[in-house]
Amino acid sequence: MSGIACFIRAKDGEWMELADCHVSVNIKRRLERKLVRGGEGDDVKDEGSESAVYTVRLAVDTRGYKVLEGLFRAGQPSFIDPFIDREMLVAIQEMSYDSETGVVELILIEDTEA
Repeated sequence: MSGIACFIRAKDGEWMELADCHVSVNIKRRLERKLVRGGEGDDVKDEGSESAVYTVRLAVDTRGYKVLEGLFRAGQPSFIDPFIDREMLVAIQEMSYDSETGVVELILIEDTEA
C-alpha cells in the first residue's frame, strides 16, 4: 500500500513535505467510571477527548534523517492532519531511525491547548 503526503514545519519555519508517509492515529475519550457498591450498574462520565497520537513512518536517506533530527530538536512543530486537513501544534514525543531499512518513525502528540 502506498503512502500519503504529510506536512510538518518547525515553529515559524517553511512547510516540509514528507512524501510517501504511512500514518496511523489513535484518539481516545477520557472516561470516569464510578462503581457504587450494592447499586445497580455503574455511572460513566465522558470528560472529553484526549490528544490525538500520530505515528508517522517513512523511508529517508541520511540527509533526510538529519533534517528530521533537526526538526526534533528545534522545539514544537506544526503538523497537518492528513485525514482531516487541519493544522495543529504537536510535540514530537519520540523519533527512531533504522539505518538498515532507512525507516524513520515519529510519534507526534497533538497540543490541544494551542
